[in-house]
Amino acid sequence: MGLTIAQKIIKDHLLGGTMKAGEEIALRIDQTLTQDATGTMAYLEFETMGIDRVRTERSVAYIDHNTLQSGFENADDHRFIQSIAKKHGIYFSRPGNGICHQVHLERFGIPGKTLIGSDSHTPTGGGIGMLAFGAGGLDVAVAMGGGAYYITMPKMMKVNLTGKLRDFVTAKDVSLEILRILSVKGGVGYIIEWGGEGIKSLSVPERATITNMGTELGATTSIFPSDEITKAFLEAEGRGEAWKPLASDPDAEYDRIIEIDLSTLEPLIACPHSPDNVVKVSSLKGTKVDQVCIGSCTNSSLYDMLKVAAILKGKTISPDVSLSISPGSKQVLSMLADCGALSDILASGARVLECACGPCIGMGFSPNSAGVSLRTFNRNFEGRSGTADGKVYLVSPETAAAAALTGEITDPTLLGESPKVEMPAAFKIDDSAVIAPASPEEAKDLEILRGPNIKKFPEAKPQEDTLSAELVLKVGDNITTDHIMPAGAKILPYRSNIPYLSQFCFGVCDKSFPERAKAAGESIIIGGSNYGQGSSREHAALVPLYLGVRAVITKSFARIHIANLINAGIMPLTFENPEDYEKIDQGDRLTIKDIYAGMESGKMLLLDETKGQQIPLTCAFTDRQKAILKAGSLLAYTKKGE
Repeated sequence: MGLTIAQKIIKDHLLGGTMKAGEEIALRIDQTLTQDATGTMAYLEFETMGIDRVRTERSVAYIDHNTLQSGFENADDHRFIQSIAKKHGIYFSRPGNGICHQVHLERFGIPGKTLIGSDSHTPTGGGIGMLAFGAGGLDVAVAMGGGAYYITMPKMMKVNLTGKLRDFVTAKDVSLEILRILSVKGGVGYIIEWGGEGIKSLSVPERATITNMGTELGATTSIFPSDEITKAFLEAEGRGEAWKPLASDPDAEYDRIIEIDLSTLEPLIACPHSPDNVVKVSSLKGTKVDQVCIGSCTNSSLYDMLKVAAILKGKTISPDVSLSISPGSKQVLSMLADCGALSDILASGARVLECACGPCIGMGFSPNSAGVSLRTFNRNFEGRSGTADGKVYLVSPETAAAAALTGEITDPTLLGESPKVEMPAAFKIDDSAVIAPASPEEAKDLEILRGPNIKKFPEAKPQEDTLSAELVLKVGDNITTDHIMPAGAKILPYRSNIPYLSQFCFGVCDKSFPERAKAAGESIIIGGSNYGQGSSREHAALVPLYLGVRAVITKSFARIHIANLINAGIMPLTFENPEDYEKIDQGDRLTIKDIYAGMESGKMLLLDETKGQQIPLTCAFTDRQKAILKAGSLLAYTKKGE
C-alpha cells in the first residue's frame, strides 16, 4: 500500500510509535516558530530546561500580535524575546516585518520539513508541502530543546478538486465550502491532503489560504503537494534550492475522500459567530456593512492585495464604511508601494495598518456597537473583535472590497470584469528585519532583558489518586480558547503575567468565574463538545491551572487544547454517555476516586455528592501522558529527564 504525502513526511521524521491511526507517535521537528502573544511564555519554559542553544534546523521568533504599545508591557516582552533569541540561537523577526505565517512561507518554509509553531494557524506552511502543526508553547519549547513532538497518529482525508474557480470565486470560498461540508469539528483527528487536477490552477498563496483555514475544521494539519507551482514560488523568493517534489503514491489509501468541483462554487460568507455558519453571499444581499477589514494570516499575501487594489482603483469606498488594509509582510507592503497598487488603495479611502495581525486578534480597529464587520480573517468568534456585540462575517478579499465600495454585502460577481493578477517572477527580497542570533561564543556573555510584567508561570502539582472539588463552571458546545482566555488590546499585553491575566478568564461566559474559582481552591469545569477549539494559546490551560482547576470534563475536546491541558497538569476527561452532561449542575460537589487505576483502564467514576449519583467517565492517556499528569506538568516531567 502506498503512502500519502503526510505519511511520507511522518515516516521520515518518526522517532517513536507506529504509524497506526489513534496511536501516539513522536516526531523529529525541523523548524519552530513563535509569536509574541505566546512566545514570552514559551521562552520562559525553554529557559527552565537549561539548554544553551536550540537544536532545530531553524527557529524563528516573530513579533506580530502585540504591536500596540500603549504601555511598557508589550515593548518589554519584545525586548525579552529579542534578547533570548540572540542568546539561544533563534532568528528574530522584528515588529513590522510581518505576520509569522506569511513571512515563514516567504522566507523559511521548506517542502517535506516538519514545523511546529505556538500559533494554531501554523498549518499555513502546508501550502508549500510542509508538515506544519499548531502547538502549545511548551511543546514548542521542548522541540527547540531537541525533544520530540508527540501527537496521536491522524487518519487521512483527501479533498479532490476538479474544475477551475470562476471569476470572483477564490481560495477563501473553497475554505468556506469545506467548512460548510464538515463543520468546525469535522476535521478532528485527520490530516487533510488537497489534490486533484483543480490544484494546478491554485497559486501558493491560494493554497496557503486553504491550509490556514484548515485549522478551523479542527484538523491536525492540512497539506498540498510540492509541485512545479511550489517550485516557481520558491524560485521567485530566491530559495529555489529549498524545493523538492512531494506527492502521494498512486495507491495511497485515505479514510475519507471528498470531491469539490471548483467551477460550481459561488462566493460564500461565514455568518456570526462561527466559521462554519456558511451561506452564499448572494443570500445576504443588501445587508448594511459598517466596517471592512482585509488582511490577517489568511488573506494578506501580495496576490490578495493586488486583487483588492485592482478592484478599488479609481473608486472611493462608501462613506458609511471604514476599511482597513493589513499587508501580511514588509515584502508585500514594499512591492505594493513599488508597483503603485498602494496608492490605489490609499486613494480609495482605505486605512493602511502595519504588517501585523492587528484586528484579527482584537488588537485595534474594533467595530462600532452592534456593527457589521466583514473580515478576510479565519475566525469570527463572539467578542473576538473587541466589540462584545459586534457581528463579524468572514469573506474573501474580493467580497470584502465589494462591500467596502457599496456599503452593503454584495456579490462580487456583480462588479464587472474580474481583476487578473499574475504571480511575480521575482519577489523583492529584504531580510534586514530578521536578526540572526549571536554565535555560541558571543552568546555566553549576553544578558536576558526582563521587564516587571514578566512573571513566572504557575507551577502544577502532581495528580493525586483522589480529586474532590466543586464544579465551578458549566459551559456548552464549541467553547473556544477566546471564551476561556480572551485576546484583544486590553488583555494581550499581559500574556506574560498569568496572575493579572487570570481576572479575565472565561469573562465572555461568566465574569464571576475567576473569583469563584479562587474561593473554591481546587475546582472542576464541565463543557460540551469540541471544547477548546480555536487558538493554540496555552494560556487557556495555564490560567485555569493558576485558578485551581484540576480537571475538565466534556463531551469532546479540540486537539491542541487537550494537549495543552495535559501539559499544564490538568486532567481532561470525557463523558462515557454524552447525555450525562445534563445531569450535573454548576455548584455540585464532585469526587473522582482511584484515578491512577482509571488512567490505566480508561474508565473513571464521577460521584456527584450533591445529587448522590454516579456518572461514568472515559479517558485515553498514553503512558507518557499519564506520567506527565502524575509529575504535575510536561515541564516537571521534562526536568525529571523522563
